[in-house]
Amino acid sequence: MDVFSRYAPFIQDYIYNRGWHNLRAIQVAAAEEIFNTDHNVLLSASTASGKTEAAFFPILTDLSERPSNSIQCLYIAPLKALINDQYERLTDLCQDTGINVWRWHGDVSQSSKRRLLKHPSGILQITPESLESFMINKHMDIPNLFHGLRYIVIDELHSFLRSDRGGQTFCLIQRLAKLAAVHPRRIGLSATIGNIAAASKFLGAGSDHQTVAPKVNSTGQIWRLSMEHFYKTDPQASDKNFDPAALIGPKTDQAPELADPGIGYIFEHTRGKNVWSLPTAGKNVKPSAKSYARTRNIITNPTGF
Repeated sequence: MDVFSRYAPFIQDYIYNRGWHNLRAIQVAAAEEIFNTDHNVLLSASTASGKTEAAFFPILTDLSERPSNSIQCLYIAPLKALINDQYERLTDLCQDTGINVWRWHGDVSQSSKRRLLKHPSGILQITPESLESFMINKHMDIPNLFHGLRYIVIDELHSFLRSDRGGQTFCLIQRLAKLAAVHPRRIGLSATIGNIAAASKFLGAGSDHQTVAPKVNSTGQIWRLSMEHFYKTDPQASDKNFDPAALIGPKTDQAPELADPGIGYIFEHTRGKNVWSLPTAGKNVKPSAKSYARTRNIITNPTGF
């Protein structure tokens, strides 16, 4: 049976609905290890290579096939911002599946935390510091909350290597497993690492499972670069009476008639896509970029401000 056929139906639908024609090599390699072995798995690849999906497609398939009244997957990330980003992605992926995704950090409401404590299930996303606080304040609840824990996913593993924070995090993982009397597998997600053997040893330290790092032959990525130039036309963002809202009409795939030609070009070439815009420094750039971003799903990061 191929990897795609092994995925749960909702994972297959997710892939199909996004128009993916094939799985990436790292996703195939990860699925084969997670489905067919009990190994810890280190997934090391460049940014935007599909590591998150590589880990969670088979994990979510397993969670859907073997539900439990316990947290089944613990996701540890170094930053709250990363947790919040992954929370949105996983929540979308798990919609209508019965698999709950929970966050636990300082910005999460107490009502959400109480619901988790009352009905533990699915995936819990947490930072190392919040995990330590959780284990201090909720240590009596650990066996009930984690008795069915099967996976621990450590994102940005490279940020934990050779650091006190990394050592402390893995001590917490060991302590949690002992208190809950479980032997979860560890899945490490990392940017490209030079010494894979050392990183694998770090990931598997104290674990009952062998650790493997699938070797993936990357085909590389093709980047296309173009240069365009535009002449200013009124109105401009620098004009005192300029009102960006006046240019925003009903949603359309065409730029507004009075839009700056440069902004119009970006508008028409980015519709339906998530875009990261990096305008250069200039007194007129920031208001133009910000007003445009409100009309599209764009993150603006002007340099020089």
